[in-house]
Amino acid sequence: MYRGDILPTDAFQRLKQDPTAVLVDVRTQPEWTFVGVPQVDRLLRVSWQVYPQMDVNGSFADEVKAMGLAPDTQILRICRSGARSASAAAALTKAGFSNCWNVAHGFEGDKNADGRRGQANGWKADKLPWVQS
Repeated sequence: MYRGDILPTDAFQRLKQDPTAVLVDVRTQPEWTFVGVPQVDRLLRVSWQVYPQMDVNGSFADEVKAMGLAPDTQILRICRSGARSASAAAALTKAGFSNCWNVAHGFEGDKNADGRRGQANGWKADKLPWVQS
C-alpha cells in the first residue's frame, strides 16, 4: 500500500519544500492536452492507462524506473479525481518505491451539483498553477 492520500495544496507545498519530490500525472495524452496539467517544475507524465482502450499500462512501473528516480524519492501521483493515481501509487510501492503518495481529488476533482468537474475540489478548484495547451 502507498503512504497515503494528501490534498492538492499539500502536494504543491511538498513540491516547493522538497527539491527532489516529483509529481507524476498518470492521466492520458488527451487529458494533458485538452484539460491541462499542473504547472510545476518537476512534473512527469506517465499514463496509468493506455488511451483509447484504457487498459492498464503494463510497463508503467518500468517507465517510472527508467526515469532514474531513487527508491525513496517522494513521488506524488495525480489523475483526474484521485482513483487512477491511487492505483498507480500502489503499483509503484509494490515495484519498490517507498515514498509514494496519492493526490486526493486529483486535477479536476469531484463533480459539483451541476455535474461539472474543476469547481468542487481538486488542483484546479484549489486555484493551484496549471496550464492548458
